[in-house]
Amino acid sequence: MPSFDLSLYLVTDRRLSQGRSLEYIVSEAIKGGVTMVQLREKDCSSLEFYEQAIKLKQILTTHKIPLIINDRLDIALACNADGIHIGQSDIPYKVARNILGYEKIIGLSVENMEQVLLSNDLDVDYIGISPVFSTPTKTDTAPPFGIDGIREVKKICRHQTVAIGGIHLDNAKEIYQAGANGIAVVSEIMSAKDPCEASIKLKAELK
Repeated sequence: MPSFDLSLYLVTDRRLSQGRSLEYIVSEAIKGGVTMVQLREKDCSSLEFYEQAIKLKQILTTHKIPLIINDRLDIALACNADGIHIGQSDIPYKVARNILGYEKIIGLSVENMEQVLLSNDLDVDYIGISPVFSTPTKTDTAPPFGIDGIREVKKICRHQTVAIGGIHLDNAKEIYQAGANGIAVVSEIMSAKDPCEASIKLKAELK
C-alpha cells in the first residue's frame, strides 16, 4: 500500500479559481503545506481533463505529493495518477482495484454509517466522510455528519479518514480533534486571495 498524508487535502474546482490557473493555485497551496491534491472536473472534455491532469502531475511529482483523480478511471490511467477517488455511484471499488492494482491509492466517499460499515469489507486506502457540514460547492449530498458523526465513524471504521464538506479555518481544528486523519477543502484554498497563506493557516490548525 502506498504511503500518503491526508492531513491537508485540496480538491480542485476551477469555477472557484477566480480566473487563475489550477497550476498556480496548486503550486501556491503546496508551498503552504497541502499534502494531497484531487483533480475534480465535471464540466470539461476528456481531452481537457487529461491535459490538466498532466500539468498537475508534473508539479506534484516534483514535490512527491500524490495526484488523485476524481471519478475518472480512464484519466487516472492515462496520466499515471497516484490514485482515484470514487463515490457511491461511480465505478465499483473492486473493478477499480483490479485495474489499478495495489500500487495506487483508492479513496471512497461515504455518506452514512451503513456505507462506513460496508467500506470495512473493502481494501480502500481511505474513506472520505462526506459531507461533514453542508456546502454550496456540492449540493447533491446526504445529510451532514457533523462533528459527532466523525467521532462515530472513527469508532467503527478501520480505514484512514478525510473529512470534506463545508470545512473552513474556523472549524478545521475541531474536525481534526474529533479523529479525522485529515481535512479536504475546496473553496477555502481555491477562492483564497493567497492560496499559500490560506494553506499555511489551515495547516497550523491541524498541529
